[in-house]
Amino acid sequence: MTVPLWVWGVTFVGALGLVVFDFYAHVRTPHEPSFRESAIWSGVYIGMAIVFGIGLTLVWGSAHGGEYFAGYITEKSLSVDNLFVFLIIMTRFAVPSIYQQKVLLVGVAIALFLRGLFIWAGAAAIAEFSWVFYIFGAFLIYTGIKLAREDHDSETPSEYHENALLRLIRRFVPTTPEYHGDRLTVSRSGRRLVTPMLVVMIAIGSTDVLFALDSIPAIFGLTKEPYIVFTTNVFALLGLRQLYFLLGGLLKRLVYLSEGLALILGFIGVKLVLEALHTNELPFVNGGETVAWAPEIPIWVSLMVILGTLTVATAASLLKTRRDVRRSADAEGAPAADAQSAPADEPAATASVDG
Repeated sequence: MTVPLWVWGVTFVGALGLVVFDFYAHVRTPHEPSFRESAIWSGVYIGMAIVFGIGLTLVWGSAHGGEYFAGYITEKSLSVDNLFVFLIIMTRFAVPSIYQQKVLLVGVAIALFLRGLFIWAGAAAIAEFSWVFYIFGAFLIYTGIKLAREDHDSETPSEYHENALLRLIRRFVPTTPEYHGDRLTVSRSGRRLVTPMLVVMIAIGSTDVLFALDSIPAIFGLTKEPYIVFTTNVFALLGLRQLYFLLGGLLKRLVYLSEGLALILGFIGVKLVLEALHTNELPFVNGGETVAWAPEIPIWVSLMVILGTLTVATAASLLKTRRDVRRSADAEGAPAADAQSAPADEPAATASVDG
């Protein structure tokens, strides 16, 4: 797959143009987007991603098209899991609801830049050292196991811990304790102070770097083409702001999403290790020769595993939350039913005692 330089240029300009459009069309005037607005624009961004994938398939073939769609679904799914942490950050910094979409958009812009650097570094490493797939694969398997073993049943969200970058900013940059609208800095007594608005934007953008440690190796496990890696990340992140407001309370109902993502990461990790065995160059593995017996997983199998896992995880999550709600309602209704069924001539257990 040969991507001309001008195509890369058009793609960069297009991604930047969508961020600028999003700002002037939706974010410039502070407001909390309605469900209808979020649903429409989520559909628009998903539609653009699908149309782009169809165009890519027509130009570069069905094999690369399959890699794109498998990668996009994976990146989109991982971005949904990221929203849990973004929700915690918003709560931790007490961001007013009308300014949250501005925080998300700027955070997404920062994340796109940082992920671009990650993709460039990852592609360069893979092109130079094929054994990097061993590291990527092992890391994804480890992450999948860790994610599966975490406790996701608690109704209380996990506590957010500031990263080193934020601690450094708070230590050396004077900040105000309160928000000043959506301003990033204010001037007081001749001093320029940073507001919490800028701090939370940096928190969103820099926290995404941690997610990139999972998502970038995952997408490289599905395709070796840097252009597909970059465009799947662009489309997954650009619709993140709308998805945040669209899902809202639904995030709490996807109780098995993390388990599903853990399975996907583990599967892609195994796929990466198998591919590394096919191009093995390490002298202590099979004498530095390729491992012919290692099975090769075609992209259509990857796509089916990803879609099937997400479908089962979503369906199981919705069934569990519906069953929990029904049980809770039955438990709350039981005492009332017992009180109503008690004989009229027997005093209630909660009756007051005379004297």
